[in-house]
Amino acid sequence: MRIMSTSCICPVLVCLCFVQRCYGAAHHGSIKVTRNQTKHIEGETEVHHRPKRGWVWNQFFVLEEHLGPDPQYVGKLHSNSDKGDGSVKYILTGEGAGTIFIIDDTTGDIHSTKSLDREQKTHYVLHAQAIDRRTNKPLEPESEFIIKVQDINDNAPKFTDGPYIVTVPEMSEMGTSVLQVTATDADDPTYGNSARVVYSILQGQPYFSVDPKTGVIRTALHNMDREAREHYSVVIQAKDMAGQVGGLSGSTTVNITLTDVNDNPPRFPQKHYQLYVPESAQVGSAVGKIKANDADAGSNADMKYTIINGDGSGVFSISTDKETREGIISLKKVNLCIYAFLFLHRYFIDHNTEDDRYFIIDANTGTIKTAKIFDREETPWYNITVAASEIDNPGLLSHVPVDIRILDVNDNPPELAREYDVVVCENAKPGQVIQTISATDKDNSANGPRFHYSLDEGLSLNPNFTLRDNEDNTASILTRRRRFSRTTQDVYYLPILISDSGIPSLSSSSTLTIRVCACERDGRVRTCHAEAFLSSAGLSTGALIAILLCVIILLAIVVLFITLRRSKKEPLIISEEDVRENVVTYDDEGGGEEDTEAFDITALRNPSAAEELKYRRDVRPDVKHAPRHQPSSSLNSIDVHEFIKQRLAEADLDPSVPPYDSIQTYAYEGHRSEAGSISSLDSVTTHSDQDYNYLGDWGPEFKKLAELYGEIESERTT
Repeated sequence: MRIMSTSCICPVLVCLCFVQRCYGAAHHGSIKVTRNQTKHIEGETEVHHRPKRGWVWNQFFVLEEHLGPDPQYVGKLHSNSDKGDGSVKYILTGEGAGTIFIIDDTTGDIHSTKSLDREQKTHYVLHAQAIDRRTNKPLEPESEFIIKVQDINDNAPKFTDGPYIVTVPEMSEMGTSVLQVTATDADDPTYGNSARVVYSILQGQPYFSVDPKTGVIRTALHNMDREAREHYSVVIQAKDMAGQVGGLSGSTTVNITLTDVNDNPPRFPQKHYQLYVPESAQVGSAVGKIKANDADAGSNADMKYTIINGDGSGVFSISTDKETREGIISLKKVNLCIYAFLFLHRYFIDHNTEDDRYFIIDANTGTIKTAKIFDREETPWYNITVAASEIDNPGLLSHVPVDIRILDVNDNPPELAREYDVVVCENAKPGQVIQTISATDKDNSANGPRFHYSLDEGLSLNPNFTLRDNEDNTASILTRRRRFSRTTQDVYYLPILISDSGIPSLSSSSTLTIRVCACERDGRVRTCHAEAFLSSAGLSTGALIAILLCVIILLAIVVLFITLRRSKKEPLIISEEDVRENVVTYDDEGGGEEDTEAFDITALRNPSAAEELKYRRDVRPDVKHAPRHQPSSSLNSIDVHEFIKQRLAEADLDPSVPPYDSIQTYAYEGHRSEAGSISSLDSVTTHSDQDYNYLGDWGPEFKKLAELYGEIESERTT
């Protein structure tokens, strides 16, 4: 049985279990020596049977390049015969037993004491056995198992066949295959992405491209002209981890030369030639030589001259010199009339373009000179037109184009090819490549590459990072220490000095910004920001999205429920027989006991304090009557019932108020009532002559009330 750990650092825990031996040794007096035999010790005959299997296996795994201070835990051996009392002793033999792998003979725990390299040895074959510590007799047959070294990404891809030299015809179609490069990675190709290589082009764009999966280099432009540029240096990078951040990389150079095709016609450097033939010239003698130029090379530049028209076609012949590719004009006939002409010129530049303003020409000698300061990186070529005319006849003009190339000097320092977003993982290891950088130089190849990289010598030794010059115009940034922490420092700055190969050499300093990020086990960047504590708490991006969706759904349900409740209207009367009062609620509490606008109830609260009777306050009387006084002795002995009847009579007979009744509340019960308490709380225990049977005739609304009073009456009767 194998138990996998969720941590990428801890090794895989494998539990190897012994099962109970069939036919115990104490009962039969035998030792299991083979898989299907039992040999008796006491001289009995051999008994063949198929015993129950004693081992349950899965492979052990141990992580390579383990650098921890403690031995690395590999797995555990366990026998069903082990009761935990220390009577079972575990023995480990085989490759690396006792040196690389050690076992606790009591618990069966296996540890690795050394750092292993999977590229040197991929697995170890060992044997395990459990014996009785007291008798040294085996409890189970010896079994074989394998400890496999688990791979980590500790090998960069390498090009074993580079640098490459290859040719491709000029004017090839875009996408023409040039070469396929292959990088090999010593890491395990069957585990993770450590050996999954992705190709990219570091130098050579936009002329060439590379397929990221196959490494096939192809042309990326139409009509690449050899006469404009013949040689190209392409740098190809191979990066493992499928090209992700943190992967290791290697590079190689592919030198590509465009081969010539016959795409340029021959051209004469001038329109007119003057040849002189002496009168004594013999037939077949050479009169002169002319030469046409062809931008093509090799056999594509071979010449063949022919006289096609003119007065001299019957007098002269022309042949081609195979070595010099010149046309040799020979005399074909004699008796020529020779004419001599004297030509006198002066020269000037035809100022039709802006380029003509950068040059001047001597009118007599035709010497062209510069008139301004030039920058090859801004304009490498100038095209001017030179005109010549005869002094005696200025109307006769001849024009010739002149192409002027500006030669390069080392006046531009190298710079980083681009802005790099450099990331270092918090779980980085010493010597790990975190970025490969390259540089560019505006000067041509003679004053630019090869580039030299180094850390700024003006600073002290950097304890965090170092730089390795790859000697192929690239450099790699490596870590110097183990582990980084965003909470301590999340950004590092690394000054880099880059110099070119010009004379004299120029250099520049650039600063790389290195961010500390949290990464997955396979090197993928998880986050580089402060809110990463959510991820550290074990919440992945998918989990956070799921939680957010749940919250949104719950909010939507609550809003829908509230909306439905508000839109639901209940009828005021459920049925025709429903007799319910309409309860109207007002939020006005009133003035409490101070609010006595309608009437004065002080007399009821304390009859002895009432000295006079006041009129109603709800209607102001037109005529005021004199207050009526009553002796205090009568007030003390007045009966409440009589008092209410008197007040009611006064209200009915009062001529100063409209003829309607006013509801008045009296909260005082009075003193020493002969009738006792008027509360109905004790009415259950007293006899009542009231008959409540009529409640049953009032309908279903009074059914419950009729049942309650009917039960009380029946109890009283009983």
